[in-house]
Amino acid sequence: MSDTFRGDLLAGKRAVVIGATSGIGAAIARALADVGAAVTATGTTAFDVAQAQAAAEVLDVRDGGAVERFFGRFDTLDILVNCAGIIRRGDEHDTAIFADVVDVNLTGTMRCCAAARTRLAAARGCIVNTASVLAFFGGGLVPAYAASKGGVAQLTKSLAIAYANEGIRVNAIAPGWVRTPLTRALQDTPARDAAIVARTPLARWADPDDIAGAALFLCAPAARFVTGIVLPVDGGYMIA
Repeated sequence: MSDTFRGDLLAGKRAVVIGATSGIGAAIARALADVGAAVTATGTTAFDVAQAQAAAEVLDVRDGGAVERFFGRFDTLDILVNCAGIIRRGDEHDTAIFADVVDVNLTGTMRCCAAARTRLAAARGCIVNTASVLAFFGGGLVPAYAASKGGVAQLTKSLAIAYANEGIRVNAIAPGWVRTPLTRALQDTPARDAAIVARTPLARWADPDDIAGAALFLCAPAARFVTGIVLPVDGGYMIA
């Protein structure tokens, strides 16, 4: 990100990126570190953390006590980025699986926001949540994922109002089709891959770094009067 943002842009800032062992979360964690932030990254399981390319620690956002203990150890916190997310394509009509996806993607996001609130207020900090273009569209194979991301979008707007008088900005990114492990099945299906590229005006999948730049903007001083937005980062997919 050094070609876009000054290298010391967030020097002295403390950031937490939840769900940062791969994909979009890992790219955002790198981008924040590249501009000077001190970043703590988490993954859901010990396996996730072991596979990560950078240092991370285990935090299951379904465990409310663990979330409270995790945030309780920080003296200060300037930035929270919520990227923890799962998808169970084709299985989400099972109500137990539906509930688990929502618990991670939506309720987990709320748990982290609530646990970090006091520290973010002290720093007049910011939150960036991760929605999706599926917050705007339905997904026949992924009803839980789509519902959870729609919920993240509305949660973002609601917390932006609720936290504003404490000086906390709350925004979300809504990625389109990104080359991550979460979308591997679609990338490996030629017909779906071709359909996605054909509909996207920029005519390609995003790389995680494409999404990280938008998240970094929302964390930066340049976005100091921006709150409550859900920013599509989709190569034009939603307008096509």
